[in-house]
Amino acid sequence: MIYLKTEEEIELMRESNHLVAKVLAEVAKNIKPGVSTLELDRIAENFIRDNGAVPSFLGYNGYPNSLCISINDQVVHGIPSDDSKLEEGDVVSIDCGVEKNGFHGDSCYTFCVGNVDEETRLLLKTTKEALYEGIKNAVAGKRVGDVSCAVQNYCEERGYSVVREMVGHGVGRKLHEDPEVPNFGKRGNGPKLKSGMVIAIEPMINMGNRKILIEKDGWTARTKDRKPSAHYEHTVAVRKGEADILSTFEYIEQVLGNNAI
Repeated sequence: MIYLKTEEEIELMRESNHLVAKVLAEVAKNIKPGVSTLELDRIAENFIRDNGAVPSFLGYNGYPNSLCISINDQVVHGIPSDDSKLEEGDVVSIDCGVEKNGFHGDSCYTFCVGNVDEETRLLLKTTKEALYEGIKNAVAGKRVGDVSCAVQNYCEERGYSVVREMVGHGVGRKLHEDPEVPNFGKRGNGPKLKSGMVIAIEPMINMGNRKILIEKDGWTARTKDRKPSAHYEHTVAVRKGEADILSTFEYIEQVLGNNAI
């Protein structure tokens, strides 16, 4: 069942998504070598609750934390811990969701820890650009496959591979709603996009091949060849003519300044 949102609901979702962006910006201030991923998680949870919201991820299907923090070859769903500390040259994707006013916001950004090699920075840049290529296709009258194909083509043409097992999704009163939004597919396939649909588009792109495996914790997905992966995500309302991005990277990139990819 795909739920179409009213204008009032979309504005409530914009508020939730802007809070996610502010959470990620607060976390960005603390990304440095030596910080534990659990400390970043604590910062995020406190900020979310201080702003009258609750963490969407905490307890979701048993997930134990407020953020998913995935380092280097970890693709998604990395569990924060005291033992996991950021190191110079790492890249770290931080995925955050909040629920406020009955609606969820969901966004992800991949950060550099100190000086990161140029090859890896290019992976991040390409993944972020692919996200916006997908968003260009999130307009009424097109299909989910148009979004998926745009992401896939942009990355594969540049020599990267697209994770198949993890996909984007609808967002609303539930964190995950229909439809699924893969990062691979064919133009003209999949559910038709209608004005009022809200979807999370989230390319997960690998430097090596697309194969992943799940670590022993039952959550963390990493690349099988141990090469780096990048992940960016926006929540988007489908409109006629041009998609409406409800989340934003503006607050994050104000913190990063000249270090933004």
